[in-house]
Amino acid sequence: MNQKNKLQLMTISALLSAIGILIPMFAPKIVLEPASYTLASHVPVFIAMFISPYVAIAVALISGLGFLMSGFPIVIVLRALSHIVFAAVGALMLKKNGNLLSSPKNTALFGLFVSLIHAVMEVGVVTFFYWGSGMTSAYYEKGYLLAVIGLVGLGTVIHSMIDFAIALFVWNPLQQIISVPASVRKVRSR
Repeated sequence: MNQKNKLQLMTISALLSAIGILIPMFAPKIVLEPASYTLASHVPVFIAMFISPYVAIAVALISGLGFLMSGFPIVIVLRALSHIVFAAVGALMLKKNGNLLSSPKNTALFGLFVSLIHAVMEVGVVTFFYWGSGMTSAYYEKGYLLAVIGLVGLGTVIHSMIDFAIALFVWNPLQQIISVPASVRKVRSR
């Protein structure tokens, strides 16, 4: 990789990271007590995942720190930091097979697979706090199955798929405007 490409990747990583920090501060939140979802919070991570594993990991890490800087509770910060796992797995898969998103069916299956990893990680974080009596009373009132498995687990899969679709919507035209050294080129999502 030449110096120009390294500088371009570093700049793109910094821009995606900055967006990842700003989104939790200003994006609308959907609250389904006791869980909450920050709209578009995963979009920078998904776009970074299309570029490379290193960019994906860096953006996921810095975006997670954005939740910390925004004053979110530690359980939400750790949920955000767990994005490193789905970002790394997804980016490695895309690097190995850049045509993985070349058909609508494969794109949907990949998005679902990554969303399931995402949900398992977040459920793991919340479960740790739930069984350690570290959650708000609303979690215990709803019970583990509804609050953690339903709202966090299923809610994360849905939220992740929506953000994945937004990332695809942004990625395709972006590829026509600028040349980004990336694992994934144009995605066929329809």
